Amino acid sequence: MDHTNHVRLTPAELTPDILEGATVFGQDDETIGSVDHVHGSQVVIDVGGFLGIGAKPVAVSATDLDFMRDEDGDVHAVTSWTKDQLKDMPEHKD
Repeated sequence: MDHTNHVRLTPAELTPDILEGATVFGQDDETIGSVDHVHGSQVVIDVGGFLGIGAKPVAVSATDLDFMRDEDGDVHAVTSWTKDQLKDMPEHKD
């Protein structure tokens, strides 16, 4: 996916209502997870699993993600993390 034409979200748009459910893309545009919820300045990403079943929730700083909207208006995030790096993180517990 070419993200160059995607519009980055403004700080005012970085709300749970907008971010939750967003697909997270890693290196080489690999789908590495989806945003489960926002916890303060942390974004909890469900990594692995299938359709959220068996996924591992991990928390990363919101600054580690670049949120944007594609041509269809869908919100997604891009990060330099890989799926394996996220899987190796401790599981987030609320």
